[in-house]
Amino acid sequence: MIRLSRGAQRFCFLALICCWPLFASATLKPWFDPSEYIEVLQRCAGQANHIIFPKTAPKLTYKKVYSSPEIGLHNRWELWLSPDGATMVVNLRGTVSSMDNGLENIFAAMIPATGALKLSDTGLFHYRFAADAHAYIHAGWTIGICSMIPDIISRAQEQYNKGVKNMIIEGHSQGGALAFLLRSYLHYQTLANNFPADMIIKTYCSAAPKPGNLNYAYDYNFITRDGWGLTVVNSLDWVPEMPFTIQRYSDINEVNPFTGNKTTLKKQNFFVRLYLRHVYNRTNRATRKAQHRYERYLGRTVYRFLRRYLPDSERPQFVHSASYMPAGIPVVLIPDEAYHKQFSGIKNHMFRHHFYEQYYFLVRHIYMKEGV
Repeated sequence: MIRLSRGAQRFCFLALICCWPLFASATLKPWFDPSEYIEVLQRCAGQANHIIFPKTAPKLTYKKVYSSPEIGLHNRWELWLSPDGATMVVNLRGTVSSMDNGLENIFAAMIPATGALKLSDTGLFHYRFAADAHAYIHAGWTIGICSMIPDIISRAQEQYNKGVKNMIIEGHSQGGALAFLLRSYLHYQTLANNFPADMIIKTYCSAAPKPGNLNYAYDYNFITRDGWGLTVVNSLDWVPEMPFTIQRYSDINEVNPFTGNKTTLKKQNFFVRLYLRHVYNRTNRATRKAQHRYERYLGRTVYRFLRRYLPDSERPQFVHSASYMPAGIPVVLIPDEAYHKQFSGIKNHMFRHHFYEQYYFLVRHIYMKEGV
């Protein structure tokens, strides 16, 4: 056994204390971290050429190492690295003021969470975002993320080969919707041995709309359980309430008291059966018609405009559902009097509760007990 002198022991102890922050930062931690999220907001704002509260916002610690070209429907993403080189960030840009990118949000017909898209003349892109055959997702955001995935996978694999085994996936607004889908895709790529299984992934979906139906949300929440998939929401922000939801009897799990239960219905007397059939037919007809209109206007009609920007694409096969639900572990920010006083000068803008500053203020105010 080798015995160290007291001087050598002191030196080793001091070296361990000095290097401990580096070891501690080498692994991502689950659950919401307000300081971590503030940098998420700053990077998202930077993609929009915007600076949040320049006098008070902390200096970014991560370094941008790659910015993609605009792909698909004016989508773009950035790659950042932490100071210790242990964590990479995939930052997905939100909505920009271009017609095709706006149409990506409006193309809200639902498609299966497992399938294939033809986006160009190079062939089909096969995807899997959930294991459940009844999981459905937003058609427009699926096109957006699938157009970026090959580049993201390639760049992430390069960083992994250099020893980077932590990843943060993040986005605000449309970028948050894309972040949901990217996280799901990487999970199933891992199961297929197409992506490193020892990559630790944390996701921040900020001010994100609803990405798919309840079956998709269940799947996403399951694969990001134990604090790895955060959804940050300002309770006054209308964007996380989108897209509109139409829930039909056919959207409910097969074992239920509303559909197909003819045996129970036969046990009722004639007048009860007549009334229950009347109620069922009226309510079912109303939601079915609403969903068909949804699919017509926000599906087939919008796609005719999208073809101008993706001339070699083919319209995906829609499913007859529009039952959108939130996903992720909610981090709810409730505005108070200080918030309304801070933003009293913004009265009539439809996004006045959706901007980066509003989310930044609420996180600082609620979690750090600070004004801005």
